[in-house]
Amino acid sequence: MNWSDEWQARLIIVDDHSSDESVEIAHSVATELQNIEVISQDRNQGKGAAVRAGMQLATSIGTEYDLVVIQDADLEYDPNDLLSMIQLFREDGATDAVVGDRFESGKRASQLGRMHKLVNRTLTFLSNLFTGLKIEDMECCYKMMRLNIAKSILPELSENRFGIEPQIVAALSRHDAVTRNHVIGYKPRTFEQGKKIGTKDGLRALLVILKESIRRRVG
Repeated sequence: MNWSDEWQARLIIVDDHSSDESVEIAHSVATELQNIEVISQDRNQGKGAAVRAGMQLATSIGTEYDLVVIQDADLEYDPNDLLSMIQLFREDGATDAVVGDRFESGKRASQLGRMHKLVNRTLTFLSNLFTGLKIEDMECCYKMMRLNIAKSILPELSENRFGIEPQIVAALSRHDAVTRNHVIGYKPRTFEQGKKIGTKDGLRALLVILKESIRRRVG
């Protein structure tokens, strides 16, 4: 998108080998509307793999004026918040990345319970401890960044599941990206409705934080 009043958006849809009709719907929408690309994974690999595939295409077709942002398909996040995140880049030309804050610096409760919020705050604290950043919600899906930053960090991303979140933040830190927070809305699915993140993913996030801290020291 450019910095005129009539900016444009390009949507890259990554189908992670869904078992429902998602990919057919995505291709149908892409034929009806402009600026939509569809990537179909040959097997289910996880969120991180989908994010990396989307970023790979975005950085190959984008321009220096573009921003890249991750959007989950289940609409737990409100795309209207992306407009105010874009505004932060307009207000401050030094901003390299903006990370969403679902809990308003810890003031909001989590609709998934206190344990979910506690784990999130703990992982965010540990991530900040090792990266030196002041992120409020490290696990938040909404991570918007300039295309040149996305292109720089992409080769350093390898996580296939939710470990991609702390890995992206760690990479932003290594590249000295000026990173800001922005409060956003959040309406999570419940685990009964199909939310997939669990204890194993929390432990993986912790492992990624520790691995990335070692990578920062030796790199």
